[in-house]
Amino acid sequence: MTTPETSSHLPDEVREKAIDYVASGAKAIVGAAPFVGSLLAELAGVVIPNQRLDRIAKFAAALEERIRNLEQADVRKSLHDEEFTDLLEGALRQAARSTSDERRGYLASLIANSLSNETIEHAESKHLLRILDELNDIEIIWLRFYLRPGMGGDEDFRRKHQAVLTRRQAFIGSSEEVLDKHSLQESYQDHLIDLGLVTAHISRDMRTGIPEFDRFTGEPKVSYHYISPLGKLLLRTIGIKDQGLEKRQEAQQSAAPNAGSAGAPPASVS
Repeated sequence: MTTPETSSHLPDEVREKAIDYVASGAKAIVGAAPFVGSLLAELAGVVIPNQRLDRIAKFAAALEERIRNLEQADVRKSLHDEEFTDLLEGALRQAARSTSDERRGYLASLIANSLSNETIEHAESKHLLRILDELNDIEIIWLRFYLRPGMGGDEDFRRKHQAVLTRRQAFIGSSEEVLDKHSLQESYQDHLIDLGLVTAHISRDMRTGIPEFDRFTGEPKVSYHYISPLGKLLLRTIGIKDQGLEKRQEAQQSAAPNAGSAGAPPASVS
C-alpha cells in the first residue's frame, strides 16, 4: 500500500488513484456494520486514506454495538451538527492509530455517550476526546486504579493488571532496570496530574499548616493521590466503571426488599 511519505512524491494522477483505491476499501470494510457503516463510509474515505482499515472496521463494529438502541433518526440528525461531525472525524483518526480493542472501545463509548447524554455537549466531548488522545493505555489503567486506590478493594481489577500496577520502588543502589521502571511510573502519575485527572494531596505540618518538602528531591511531599471529578467524567464517558462497586450496589438493592419484608410490622386491623 502506498504510504503518505511515498505518495507525496508520486504524480497527481497516480496518487489520486491510490487514495481512491484505499478510500473504496475503507467504505467496503466500514460498510460491514449496517447502520454505523453507512454513516462513516464517506468520512472514512476522506479521513483515513493510507491508514489501517481493519482498525476502522473494528471501531465501527464497536460503535454499532453501543448505539443500536438509539433512535436512528436522532443519530442521523446529529450528522448535521458540525460539532458532532468534527468529533466523529477526530475519533476516526484516533481509531486509525489505535493498537488495541480496548482503545477502540473507549472511542466508541465516547461517541455513543455524546449521542445519548443530553448533559454533555458535543464540544465538551471533543475536549474529552483530546484528553483521551494524550493518554496511553497504561495511563488509563492507572486512572482507573485511582477510583479505588485504598487497600483491600478492587481485587479483580488489580489482579488483571498486576503487571502494570505493581509499584516499582527505587532506592540508592537500585539497578538501572528498577530505576527505569520507577521513572516511567512516576511519569504516568505526573501526566495524569498535569491533565487534571488526578489530584495530589500535599502533606502539611500539623502545627503550622506549612507544606512539607522532600529533603532529597526538594519537591512537596504527597501523602496520597485521588481521582478528580474530570477524571471520573472521562472514565464514565469512555465506558470504564467500577464493576466491584456496581456488584455490591446490585447485591444491596436485591437484598433490600427481602430485608424490608422480613422486618416489616404486621398490618394493622381497622
